[in-house]
Amino acid sequence: MSPVDGIVGPATWAALLSGGGGSTGGGSGDVLTQSQAASLLSAAGINWSSSGNCSNRNSSSCTSFDGLRRASADGAVALKHAVGGCGLTITGGTETGHAAGTYSHANGYKLDFAMASCLTNHITGNFPYSGLRGDGAALYTAPSGNVYANEGSHWDVTFTA
Repeated sequence: MSPVDGIVGPATWAALLSGGGGSTGGGSGDVLTQSQAASLLSAAGINWSSSGNCSNRNSSSCTSFDGLRRASADGAVALKHAVGGCGLTITGGTETGHAAGTYSHANGYKLDFAMASCLTNHITGNFPYSGLRGDGAALYTAPSGNVYANEGSHWDVTFTA
């Protein structure tokens, strides 16, 4: 029997998206292009919106994934799997207009998710409250180290793992 089954597994999919020939390129430092990240997120059933209907990283009215870290995309996909049928919509990515810092949107570590009661219930029901951020946002920290900040209008998520 042939070992070829015609099914693209996770390692092959990752290699195709990263442009690698024999390596998955799945390290946390790997950064994705807009199209690579959009493909990963779309395949997981994650939606995104942009007030400007665009993906230009240099426009604050766009939602860009250009320069998103692979670990952040993988974290968003894992979150989608964890919340099951709950619809996830990303409202902020790597575009300009977010706060600076090492673990920032611009450096590919953060994504913003639209508020949804099923998402809020998942976060507050599964991750311990870990205090308030300097701006007053309530923080919840997952065992993975990912930090979920309730900014009122959306969840600001820092993917560290």
